[in-house]
Amino acid sequence: MAPRDYIIHPSEYDLDHVIADIHEIRRWNKQRFEMEQLTAIVHEDQARGLCVGYKDVTREEFWVRGHFPAMPLMPGVLMCEAAAQLSSYYTQKHNLLDAKLIGFGGMEDVRFREPVVPGDRLVIAVERVRVRPKAMIVCRFQGVVRESIVVDGVIKGVPLPIDFLLESSGGAPAH
Repeated sequence: MAPRDYIIHPSEYDLDHVIADIHEIRRWNKQRFEMEQLTAIVHEDQARGLCVGYKDVTREEFWVRGHFPAMPLMPGVLMCEAAAQLSSYYTQKHNLLDAKLIGFGGMEDVRFREPVVPGDRLVIAVERVRVRPKAMIVCRFQGVVRESIVVDGVIKGVPLPIDFLLESSGGAPAH
């Protein structure tokens, strides 16, 4: 994918039209506290398999103090996590995998093109490439800051064996 080819052009969505705030995102995603990497969802298009959300990057992020002192840069792994959370939100909301919980299944062709720093709004778009119910979802993703693509790649999500994980950790089985 060429760096200037948007999954969805910024003119096709409105960042001021929030369709899911953090409370709605939490209905579908289990991450909490420092691991929440989405601020809002602003666009969904089921026919095209698209979802757009954003992360407002603040000086209060847990990584600012140490990555890197005096020059904080958002870690690439957190940009990928934000894309994974957006993909998971879309997958869970529309029950594409018929799973209680979705986890990372892999990533391919990830490129970090420009830095993301506190004060930036990282806009993330995911586009469904293929779905195998109960097995895997594959999505293209992009992160955009001020109309520049800062990260892109392919992400895979897989159902997690939540009942097994809860039992092994001493938690209650999921219902």
